[in-house]
Amino acid sequence: MRAGTAVRGPMTGALAAVLLCAPTGCASTDGAADTRYAEDYSGHQPLHVLGYPSTGSLGVVQQVVWRLADDAPGGLADLATGDGSEDTARRTAANWVESFGKGARGKVAADFYDEGSERQTVVLYFRDTGQRKEISVRFDGQAGGDDWHVLMDEPSPEEASAEPSWAPRTPGGSGSSRGR
Repeated sequence: MRAGTAVRGPMTGALAAVLLCAPTGCASTDGAADTRYAEDYSGHQPLHVLGYPSTGSLGVVQQVVWRLADDAPGGLADLATGDGSEDTARRTAANWVESFGKGARGKVAADFYDEGSERQTVVLYFRDTGQRKEISVRFDGQAGGDDWHVLMDEPSPEEASAEPSWAPRTPGGSGSSRGR
């Protein structure tokens, strides 16, 4: 297949993983993870990305949106950092799915603030519902790894569904979140 050639019709998971990873140089040697990523990628709306994510911060944010869209609080809780309790992560994930699941099934923009080498603030914009959600992602892995997670410490429904007061109403305000 020539570079730039459109692919039409169904692809096998392995072929899709190869095609998706080739331009970005996916580091995973786990075929099952590559296949799951390819299936997730092809089974969801594309994520509109603004700002400057790292490969890791972008990957975990995509997974957050996919788990929200899939009504999968367990899978979402699996993305939580190890800082909090598992119970807090599970309650936060359930609240996020309840609050933002419908919006995640439509068009979503992710505005990445600051640089993303170790941690990044991201604002998700759910176009169909008009909602906004601030999340914090960070690198939790060892040197050479690509292990990114999400801070999930909003066990109350009110806190979990609160919109960021500092973020612009529409995507595209990427820059520094430090001035808030």
